[in-house]
Amino acid sequence: MAAEDVPVVTRAGEEDRQTGQSGGAVRISGVSIQHTPATKLWFGQVTNRPGYRSLPHHHGEAETGGYVLRGHGRIYFGEGYRQFLDMTEGDWVFVPPFMPHVEANMSTTEELVWLTARTPENIVVNLDEVDDSTLEGFVRV
Repeated sequence: MAAEDVPVVTRAGEEDRQTGQSGGAVRISGVSIQHTPATKLWFGQVTNRPGYRSLPHHHGEAETGGYVLRGHGRIYFGEGYRQFLDMTEGDWVFVPPFMPHVEANMSTTEELVWLTARTPENIVVNLDEVDDSTLEGFVRV
């Protein structure tokens, strides 16, 4: 059995913070190629402070799955980011590869926290910024 064939625990506070970022969406990695033997998985936590959102971005070839731990999030997508889906605590979301989107915290008082998994890793390709006024219902603090 090789050294990488054993479980690895990333302790609270020891997560990798040198992962791809996108504006107001702050990502930390619990399982990734940067600090575990994982080669085909990125698993981490994403936090949006109240009234903050990500830059428009996509995740390249990565498939993305998310689970909302707490808060009210919205994913904007489609032409001009005019389509959107809302998510609240307990909701799951899938974002296809190469899909441009914006992740927003719809609350101006509470954090949005979710767990996110990607295969093969945390690819973040930031795109041109859009004005907040184009994102229906979004209010920045």
